[in-house]
Amino acid sequence: MWEWLLAPVDPSRAHDVGVALAYHARLMVLAWAVCVPIGIIAARFYKITPRQNWPLELDNQSWWITHRVVQYGATVFMVAALTLTLWRPQLAAVLPGPHAFIGWTVLALAATQVVGGILRGSKGGPTDTQMRGDHYDMTPRRLLFEYAHKSLGYVAWVLSCVAVFTGLWQSNGPNWMWIALGLWYLVLVAVFAWLQAQGRAADTYQAIWGSDPNLPGNKRPVIGIGVLRTHTKSDASR
Repeated sequence: MWEWLLAPVDPSRAHDVGVALAYHARLMVLAWAVCVPIGIIAARFYKITPRQNWPLELDNQSWWITHRVVQYGATVFMVAALTLTLWRPQLAAVLPGPHAFIGWTVLALAATQVVGGILRGSKGGPTDTQMRGDHYDMTPRRLLFEYAHKSLGYVAWVLSCVAVFTGLWQSNGPNWMWIALGLWYLVLVAVFAWLQAQGRAADTYQAIWGSDPNLPGNKRPVIGIGVLRTHTKSDASR
């Protein structure tokens, strides 16, 4: 069993990738299989925490801090992994084809997310230093950010899964890596599905400023598939 787990998935090819490629893969997996999904789950399902007395307690920023820290961490890991590729251009000869194309696409989407986050505009509202703000007023600038950030973020993560497994195939990774990564992704999908079924995907605007229908953002359609509005405390505690 141990010999099979350590053996490359394709017995006809060797698994000899070298140090640079090995760390490129480890850093990318750490970024896209660990940091990014944790950031997604925190942002989607923990805007209102189970013990939070919402709507009396608003703007719980624990999700935002977690999302920002792990996504910044993922960016650092991606840059380090990309540096290894640029530093050792012969890696392109080891991983040509689909992995390289998908990988560059994912990195381009990641760069778009970083730039979009920087340009998302001001916050505003009663929890900020001034009432007027792109987020509180849901200006066109903020609306563009909301739609682009959410949709491109999920697209990038799905493509990153493809990049991980195409890279694993092209480097002829051992069987244990396929099993470990496959199980990990199944756990992530199961956690996502369970939290979604619990009704935890709270609307960002309401999580920050409440459910008053007169608020500017509450007059607009909710942004995001499966995102819920008009939570009650009991809803958030399920």
